[in-house]
Amino acid sequence: MERIQKVISNLGYASRRHAEELIKDGRVLINDKVAILGSKVKSDDVIKIDGKVLENNQNNEKVYYLLNKPRGVVTTAKDPEGRKTVVDIIDDPRRIYPVGRLDYDTTGVLLLTNDGELTNKLTHPKNNIDKVYLAKIKGVITGSDIFKLKNGVIIDSKMTSASRVKLKSYNKKNNTSLVEITIHEGRNHQVKKMFQVLGYDVIKLSRIRFAFLDVKDLKSGEYRTLTVKEIKKLYSLGE
Repeated sequence: MERIQKVISNLGYASRRHAEELIKDGRVLINDKVAILGSKVKSDDVIKIDGKVLENNQNNEKVYYLLNKPRGVVTTAKDPEGRKTVVDIIDDPRRIYPVGRLDYDTTGVLLLTNDGELTNKLTHPKNNIDKVYLAKIKGVITGSDIFKLKNGVIIDSKMTSASRVKLKSYNKKNNTSLVEITIHEGRNHQVKKMFQVLGYDVIKLSRIRFAFLDVKDLKSGEYRTLTVKEIKKLYSLGE
């Protein structure tokens, strides 16, 4: 017997965190009874999500995609407002989902998979996975503010973890700066909020690297499958 959120994740329906949200919202049934976090299921139990039976086929082939996410696309498997999602871009009939999130107007590196175990590993804060962003901000950033970003700032009443920050360039005429920032957390709108709390609005934001992966060879909206070597390397992170 396994916990329901792990089963949902392993079946490739959603990441473990998303599965937990579905359970908390009462959208998951086990043998027509509302599931709770920690509920355990057997192989012959019937799992339903939003009234639809979840196919219990844990032998589904695992797939892994690296996408150069374009601007104006939602990082989710399905959008209630009918907007185009990152899953719509991938030509694969299997149920896949994004690893973490990028904002609607943020571009760059995004992984998509149906491997719940790897997704949980890559999104868990304890594994300190590098997420590198390039931010174009309004204003010429000061050395003291770069120091504050490196050591952590308070957003949403909580201090951010230490970051690596590099000033790539600045333009006094246009009053803008280009800043590279590496974080390990995945809080909502984190990079934008980190700059905003210091008085800088983010004009453009792109994730240029996730762990060791980048999208230098992919145009906006293009994607490729990960190699076996890359998948193994991702699994080794945090060990």
